[in-house]
Amino acid sequence: MENIVVGISIGDLNGIGGEIVLKTFEDARILDFCTPVIFASSKTMAFYKTHFKSEINFFNINDMSQVALGKVNVFNCWNEPVKIEFGKEDLKIGAYAIKSLEAATKALKEGSIQVLVTAPINKHNIQSEDFKFPGHTDYLSQQLEGDSLMFMITDTLRVGLLTDHVPVKDVAAHITPKLIEQKIETVYNCLKKDFKIQKPKIAVLGINPHTGDNGVIGTEDDTVLRPTLKKIKDSGKLVYGPYAADSFFGSNNYKNFDAIIASYHDQGLIPFKTLSFGQGVNFTAGLSKVRTSPDHGTAYEIAGKGIADENSFKEAVYSAMQIFKNRTDYETLTANPLKKAARNERR
Repeated sequence: MENIVVGISIGDLNGIGGEIVLKTFEDARILDFCTPVIFASSKTMAFYKTHFKSEINFFNINDMSQVALGKVNVFNCWNEPVKIEFGKEDLKIGAYAIKSLEAATKALKEGSIQVLVTAPINKHNIQSEDFKFPGHTDYLSQQLEGDSLMFMITDTLRVGLLTDHVPVKDVAAHITPKLIEQKIETVYNCLKKDFKIQKPKIAVLGINPHTGDNGVIGTEDDTVLRPTLKKIKDSGKLVYGPYAADSFFGSNNYKNFDAIIASYHDQGLIPFKTLSFGQGVNFTAGLSKVRTSPDHGTAYEIAGKGIADENSFKEAVYSAMQIFKNRTDYETLTANPLKKAARNERR
């Protein structure tokens, strides 16, 4: 794999983001595959280095043209010292998280970095007059081309969502035939381009308990979900459901599919995190650029103690690089269909 430039938004400075970033890149072997660019400040990263007694070396830059391949770069998004108080929710700290995210996103759009990995933010303290998004996914959906979808992934499990940060009482109203078709199309294309699965097999979970029990516990599965899934399946895609969510994972039925699409946030993320917490990755599928993040939040309760597990963040870095490579390979192949046909004929 070529050396890929990986942008890192530092997230909430009072959370575990700084710690898991340090731990991930302390192993210099990872620099054979990627060049990290941490969007924060040299003073902030020096504070983390001292606090966590890290031996990592930083290369400080003020312009993306200065990025040094094979080194851990720190792009200065601010110069003033920041008072970091681990475990404390702070609106001022939230503003620095957004400065980092905006600078990293700008570099991603301009091609100065090839993928983006985001450390956890606090969804409450990032809100302001200028930033009114529930989280990373919604912001990046506006900034980048494509139809975004929250896609939780491991080597053996992939879970997407029809609706993500939507109150439970509003879920059914949000799920329309148009939305179902759009999300399934996004997952289908993502599996082909980003995961090299030629004929994706997708399961869809029901909206209501027991998929409505023939209308006894709600009609949305019968009137909206089933007809739409039939239409999609009739078009040639291997899409199945709706399945009752309560038994789908416990019966191991999920192992028969390349991806599962849940109707709402907790329906998909509770089983995903139960089966793979600490190893999972949040991938924003459907966008023109690759973005991943760990499967956990700021973890204020352990911030600053030096005991945070970096494995999910490390997996997010590796996944971003692999998805970028898969997507690049796919685009190369599909951009030259005549050459591909000629190769097949020679075989």
